[in-house]
Amino acid sequence: MLNRRSVLAHSASLAALATLPPAALAQGRKDSIVMAMALEPSPGLDPTGGAASAIGEVTLYNIFETLTKIHPDGSVTPLLAEGWEVSPDLTTYTFRLRKGVKFQNGEPFDAQAVKFSFDRAGGEKSTNKDKRTFANLTTRAVDEHTVVILTKEVDPDFPFLLGQATAVIVEPKSADTNMTKPVGTGPFVLENWVKGSSITLKKWDGYRNAGAIKLQRATFRFISDPAAQVAALLAGDVDAFPRVTPRSVEQFKGNGRFQVVVSGSRAKTILAINNKKKPFDDIRVRRAVAMAIDRKAVIQGAGDGFGAPIGSHYPPSAPGYVDMTGVNPYNPEKAKALLKEAGVNGPLEVTITLPPPPYARQGGEVIASQLSKIGIQAKLQNVEWAQWLSNVYGNKNYDMTIISHVEPFDLGNFAKPDYYWNYHSDKFDQLYGKYKTTASAKDRLKLQADLQKLIAEDSVHAFLYQPQWVTVANKNVKGLWKDMPIFANDLSSLSWG
Repeated sequence: MLNRRSVLAHSASLAALATLPPAALAQGRKDSIVMAMALEPSPGLDPTGGAASAIGEVTLYNIFETLTKIHPDGSVTPLLAEGWEVSPDLTTYTFRLRKGVKFQNGEPFDAQAVKFSFDRAGGEKSTNKDKRTFANLTTRAVDEHTVVILTKEVDPDFPFLLGQATAVIVEPKSADTNMTKPVGTGPFVLENWVKGSSITLKKWDGYRNAGAIKLQRATFRFISDPAAQVAALLAGDVDAFPRVTPRSVEQFKGNGRFQVVVSGSRAKTILAINNKKKPFDDIRVRRAVAMAIDRKAVIQGAGDGFGAPIGSHYPPSAPGYVDMTGVNPYNPEKAKALLKEAGVNGPLEVTITLPPPPYARQGGEVIASQLSKIGIQAKLQNVEWAQWLSNVYGNKNYDMTIISHVEPFDLGNFAKPDYYWNYHSDKFDQLYGKYKTTASAKDRLKLQADLQKLIAEDSVHAFLYQPQWVTVANKNVKGLWKDMPIFANDLSSLSWG
């Protein structure tokens, strides 16, 4: 953890500092910040090598940069690219790259680095969670500062995709060690990583626009326990906590030392079901699970009321949303009948595997209680994030799990036969294939609606709610994101006011 006293030692004695309240310490620390996160990045700090959103929360726009940049309102502007042109059929993108940019190891940023990064992301050995998307790209370095990208799939949101953590540009010589020694083009470099406790980044003086970066240092502390999150903020040990436990809100709303920001999101919180594991390979059992769940009660218990019910894998804030909450409405009696029809007689014992975030642990208690009312006895299994990634996401060794999928546009996961929920539908694959090759915006919205309807009717999961994220911060911290179309802690915009 950052030693705040060293920041102020030039202007006050240690004895005097000891008497200062936390708010005074924070106001005196104008060039550093302590932020907190519920989860530590795993397995490392390369966002192209792991699925955990926590990796990008530390590194995106801070250590690593992308061709484009996503802003809190969802808009996209150039970052490492100066601009781009798109062909009428939306299959060819020509990017003009920013000149004079260097990586933090002194190597030049150029078209070859872009080609290397995207070829690597879609390559045979890639562990990028968007590998399928990058595998459909052909990247050509026209000259040192021009890149042409050909895509097999039409995607009007392609510039948005290229601003996400999976699309960071890496330096070829250092790419293999980015997990522990990340090298990017961003304004910060890794200073220290105390495993299980904190990560500290320091300003990189070689950044092309270093004068605009107000912070000299940022420390990310990892605090998963909701009570400890609140205590750290109240004590002044943490200056800002994006996506803090919603249960903290009332304690801070009336406190003049803090600001509370409630953000919209593109996330989907679901009770994910292993579709190949008996008896969940029977749609009637999956429908029964969905109908046993009172979404409003889950939102209250898991998110303290901060959320909106969903009936498919798509949030109300996204373009083309169709309300599917009526497909599997809360109906315990019908759920019991479906289980009986499926031949499930007597108590059905299942395990719900829960990762560390409070929404999962708190939501698990609510859902287990609801499932018990239709004869499903759910054992709650708490696991650490690394275990979840390995056993659930990697090995598909689970019955059900509660998780928030935070990627804005991820319907394509239902077309991946090896994805962790083991869903496969020829009809979905055909629909999604058509969606990805349709240039007409109107026709794409119709197909988007059909996709939402199909996965709702197939009861792939019990779709729960779109979460709203809460940030609590010292009132003097400026530049926090108001909304969160992606998970990022953009240090370049932060300062003390």
